[in-house]
Amino acid sequence: MQVNQEDRATPQSSRAGGSNAGVIGVTIAVILAGAGYFYFTSEPSEPEVIAPTPVQLPEPVPEQPIEQEPIEEVIVEPEVVEPTEIIPTEPEVVVEPLPVLTESDDFVEQKTIEMADGMKIESIILKKDIARQFVVFVDNMAQGEVIHKASPLKGPKDSFSVSEITDKIYLNPDSYHRYDLYADMIAGMNDEQLISTFEELSPLFDEAFEELGYSDMSFNERMVEAFDVILAAPIIEDPIELSSISVNYLFVDPKLESLPNIQKLMVRMGPENTKKIKGAVRKLKQQLNN
Repeated sequence: MQVNQEDRATPQSSRAGGSNAGVIGVTIAVILAGAGYFYFTSEPSEPEVIAPTPVQLPEPVPEQPIEQEPIEEVIVEPEVVEPTEIIPTEPEVVVEPLPVLTESDDFVEQKTIEMADGMKIESIILKKDIARQFVVFVDNMAQGEVIHKASPLKGPKDSFSVSEITDKIYLNPDSYHRYDLYADMIAGMNDEQLISTFEELSPLFDEAFEELGYSDMSFNERMVEAFDVILAAPIIEDPIELSSISVNYLFVDPKLESLPNIQKLMVRMGPENTKKIKGAVRKLKQQLNN
């Protein structure tokens, strides 16, 4: 939830006021007084006349030594000082306030880059209403749809390619690598940091989700539904035959062609990328359900 500014502990400004000013003033006065005392007592004075001292003879030593009373030895026990228990103090956690939804692009982009943990993803982030686009994209995924215009990320640069073998068209396995960056990004993110960042950004996502008109479920629940659709996508290791209709390609296998569009996309990513994404999603879903 958004942080209330009145509840934040703001650092106090350091001012030389009150007792601090008094201590500084007294210290300066003592230094000046000490310097003045040294200056005035260092003035040369007239030499003092010393009167002669009469000489006295020592008293005769007695024949018997004088007995002295024994001196009682006093043993002073050292004072035992109990050690003071030092209670460690936890460092204050400063919560960064969330921007408003309409001005959150810079904030969400920075959080996304931090989650990538060094992976170069800046070039694929569509910095245009990122939070809203992300929510709409997740909502579409939960329905099995992929609307590229609603994606918060740019699509792959390389073109889709096919292979022709004995008068048949197959999906070219080289096309799988178009999605390596996306799969590696999802699989390479730190789970704890990802969940922490998601929780931090949740108020923005919840607000964007409410704009879609949902009143009977939360965005968290919608995301879990989208995860279920992704996890249900098949992993195809064998060559995938296609048929060509105009400029579009369809799966020859009716089971593949009847899949939701998001699962078709997973198939086009290839088995290895599908495994990476499903593995990451499975862990995230488990943490969201905790």
